Amino acid sequence: MLSRTADSLYWVSRYVERAEYLARILDATTRLTNLPSAYGGAGTEWQSAVATAGCEDTFAKAYGEANERNVCDFLSFNPDNPSSIRNCFALARSNARAVRTALTSEMWDALNGAWLELQRFERKRMDREEFARFLDWVKNVSLTFDGSAYRTMLRDDGYWFSRLGVNVERADNTARILDVKYHVLLPETEQVGGSLDYFQWTTMLREVSALTAYHWVYRQAVKPVLIADLLILNRRMPRSLASCYENISRFLDQIGDAYNRHGPAQRQARKTLTQLANTPIEAVFQRGLHEFIEDFITENNRLGNVIVEQYLQ
Repeated sequence: MLSRTADSLYWVSRYVERAEYLARILDATTRLTNLPSAYGGAGTEWQSAVATAGCEDTFAKAYGEANERNVCDFLSFNPDNPSSIRNCFALARSNARAVRTALTSEMWDALNGAWLELQRFERKRMDREEFARFLDWVKNVSLTFDGSAYRTMLRDDGYWFSRLGVNVERADNTARILDVKYHVLLPETEQVGGSLDYFQWTTMLREVSALTAYHWVYRQAVKPVLIADLLILNRRMPRSLASCYENISRFLDQIGDAYNRHGPAQRQARKTLTQLANTPIEAVFQRGLHEFIEDFITENNRLGNVIVEQYLQ
């Protein structure tokens, strides 16, 4: 496979995964702002959505205040935000067109149909109910595309590069959600473990489709240390950091075997997977969750750069 084809497949999947992640952020933030006034926080929810998306500087240049209208527009439709849902779908479709013959018809139809439907959403003046339907639609597009890839692609290098993109992006997204919840949402005056903390953690679990899984695994009330254990170390949870790196390591090994090109990408992925396997959750909190996540995001970004250098240039 040509490196430019592999590159496009890798980024198609990353952009679709990122669009779904942004929809989940906006959905969770709307839920948090709709909590009863008795559980109201410090009013940082919309600012936290921008922080979670990792685009605070770009937002500050375009808008003065982080309120519902500005943040929803910026993360959903703003063409000047490289990571808006609109631009994620535009870039995914552009990359898909460049490698149309490497995609199955089901994958292309999911992306192309989504782009056409998005034009209709952009022209609407949406109230909260309509915007909620839009966010559900974004998540369904991602599920349809992901399911099409899983069910129709040959298990060869094209599939491996596609799934590699999904898992690198998903690991970054889960880490950012955990970090921002722990350090942005909860006001300094609010008790950890209090009612506001409980509702925020529950909303975060919903955001990553993990609330039911949490109760299946731990069978007790929502606790931050157990949520962190689920989303960082539990390999059975598809969005956990450990699960993502188990997949990343496997797909990189398959690519390395196919091209006889094992190198720094495989070594770094295995190193991170080993660290996750050998780190108990108590050690994560003892060191500091924020510091752990910050280092993980840095290492995950480094792996992305190494993958590009080793295979996609």
